[in-house]
Amino acid sequence: MDLKLLDRVAVVTGASKGIGLAVTRSLLEEGAKVVAVSRRMTPELKNLGGVGLLHVSADLMDPDAPGRIVDRAVGHFGALDILVNNAGGPPPGITMPRTGFFDGDDAEWQAIFEFNLFSPVRMTRAAIPRMIERGGGSIVNVSTGMARQPASVNIEYGAAKAGLSNLTKALSEEFGPQGIRFNTVSPGAVRTAWWTEKGGAADAIAAMAGADRDTVMETIAPQMMGQVTGRLIDPQEVADAILLLASPRSASTIGADIAVDAGFHKSF
Repeated sequence: MDLKLLDRVAVVTGASKGIGLAVTRSLLEEGAKVVAVSRRMTPELKNLGGVGLLHVSADLMDPDAPGRIVDRAVGHFGALDILVNNAGGPPPGITMPRTGFFDGDDAEWQAIFEFNLFSPVRMTRAAIPRMIERGGGSIVNVSTGMARQPASVNIEYGAAKAGLSNLTKALSEEFGPQGIRFNTVSPGAVRTAWWTEKGGAADAIAAMAGADRDTVMETIAPQMMGQVTGRLIDPQEVADAILLLASPRSASTIGADIAVDAGFHKSF
């Protein structure tokens, strides 16, 4: 199916690995022009190459970064049609999982909210005027299944992402009449660096469970998350949903929250 993304200009945050890398690759394959935002270039992102890709190095914890990113996108490609607010998870210096409410102090709560809620707020604030100039656009926010199904694990993260999901609905109402569509994708446990990197979630859970990291990723983590497929989700599976929401094919999909969670969310 042609997603009608040829020559559309997209900004993707957290683009160097995981879901963001998969989104960037898929957009390029569809003929879009992509501004890939990350703290640093990775070999995987560099290998995508091509004239349709611009890497912008930025720290989204910096309140001024979103404005600079959008200006670079418009200056380089001439427009902005799509924003994927994908960057999220534990900010630098903070490790997850957290097993209870008292695991984090105010500074850590603030950092998690800055990265997972306020940085998308600022990116969105910078993008909207440019999209209005174009007559519309699409903004896809990457949330989490825990935003709708709270748990005692990673409470700060779930609360921040719940705010992002709420924001998506509210902005859909305000800016939908101006042609800007807002939607959310809420993944379950995805095979990303959060899980796979040394010292990441898999190692932390392995230490608590007395298991090895491979057992955590192949068995324990999917069971903990109630993922009926019995495996972690592939980043490309999340990227596919994001691309469909970003596409003009989804012109009447506004304010939706699409679960790509392998059955984690059980309620209606």
